[in-house]
Amino acid sequence: MPLVDIEVIEGVFDDEQKAKMIEKVTDAMVEVEGENMRAVTWVRVKEVRSGQWGIGGTTPSADDIKAMAAE
Repeated sequence: MPLVDIEVIEGVFDDEQKAKMIEKVTDAMVEVEGENMRAVTWVRVKEVRSGQWGIGGTTPSADDIKAMAAE
């Protein structure tokens, strides 16, 4: 039974986007392991507060990440 954790900065993704992540990661695992594993594939989206996450030695905010994605 696979367990996949996805960690994102809090406030960057809305509920619909997180649900899409769960759906697509589940589909990817099932592609590797077989359809019988769908019911026992766990995917968790964990949010980490701004300031508790670093990229390149900096601690970007949710707004910083959204701006990067918009470029």
